[in-house]
Amino acid sequence: MIIMALDHVRDFFHIAASTDSPTNLLTTTPFLFFTRWITHFCAPTFLFLSGISAYLMGQKKTRRELSTFLIKRGIWLILVEFVIVTLAWTYNPFYNLLIMQVIWAIGISMIILGIFIWLPVNIILISGLLIICFHNMLDYIETSHQGQFGIFWEILHHGNFKVVPLGADHYFLIVYAFLPWTGIMLTGYGLGRIFTAGMSSRIRKTVLFGTGGALLLLFFILRSINHYGDPSHWYLQRNLLFSWFSFINLSKYPPSLDYIALTIGAAMIALGLLDRISKDSFSFVRVFGRVPFFYYILHLYIIHTMVVILFYFQGYTSKDIAPQHSPFAFRPDQFGFGLGGVYLIWISVILILFPICSWYDQYKNTHKKWWLSYL
Repeated sequence: MIIMALDHVRDFFHIAASTDSPTNLLTTTPFLFFTRWITHFCAPTFLFLSGISAYLMGQKKTRRELSTFLIKRGIWLILVEFVIVTLAWTYNPFYNLLIMQVIWAIGISMIILGIFIWLPVNIILISGLLIICFHNMLDYIETSHQGQFGIFWEILHHGNFKVVPLGADHYFLIVYAFLPWTGIMLTGYGLGRIFTAGMSSRIRKTVLFGTGGALLLLFFILRSINHYGDPSHWYLQRNLLFSWFSFINLSKYPPSLDYIALTIGAAMIALGLLDRISKDSFSFVRVFGRVPFFYYILHLYIIHTMVVILFYFQGYTSKDIAPQHSPFAFRPDQFGFGLGGVYLIWISVILILFPICSWYDQYKNTHKKWWLSYL
């Protein structure tokens, strides 16, 4: 979550964020590439852990209770994406652009998991793995289509910052097509049993290290073959370092099999290494982990408010509020700092968030109100 904030600060404050991609190997620098690349581990880990959390929640609820909760929670997250998160990104109260990003993907995946919950756990696990392994077969259909896809297909698999008209001057921006993300959540749910209290640490570590290692091996094999697993192939570059960047520069929108194998494989190994750690370890980051949704919403508004302050401090006026190459209001195309400034602002955002999240964590622990489970 802390790393995720780095990427969002870069989106708003890096001088070239609106005009160039940090993974463009023709123009990027190693530091800029890494700043973007390391954040690729965030979203798939969120979805994977959401599936695990749903399974653990099911240990205390009936199937009907869990199914109802997941569906309601999913609907709530989709509404939050369109109303609260979209506003945080755009600062446009007229909602000319509705953005479908990670919160939407988590929401729709929860609804689907809430329906799947009635199936045996192994069927859910197999379904998730099949989606992850074979959804890239749809790439061949998309390549040969050579035309406009319907909105359902865009939402299902193809959407990659696809703008879909909603009406006069209103649009959807489909960033996260949900199918592969749902596969990740279903897989997390299917593996949730290894995190139950009855499972020994030795078996859990064996599964995590074994499966995580197998996924990383799968990534290296498929990426080396350079055919199936990612629609963006890698190529030799001007030197060894940039050739390596090309090798690990994977498709996130939608997340390819290679992308998922690398990120989830690394996440599983990390979970194995962190198994049985003391509850007092990493107390600083645990504060954010205990209030993830609250943190997510708040960090976007804090970052964008800082943008507005800098916007006026640098002498911009109302005519500059709507930029040419970005949907983020108050973020002109030529705006912001180099990477050093981005990192300083990122650290500031985390330090601002810590006492607020710490207060909210304590509030949740001392108040048992039903609505707190949705925040």
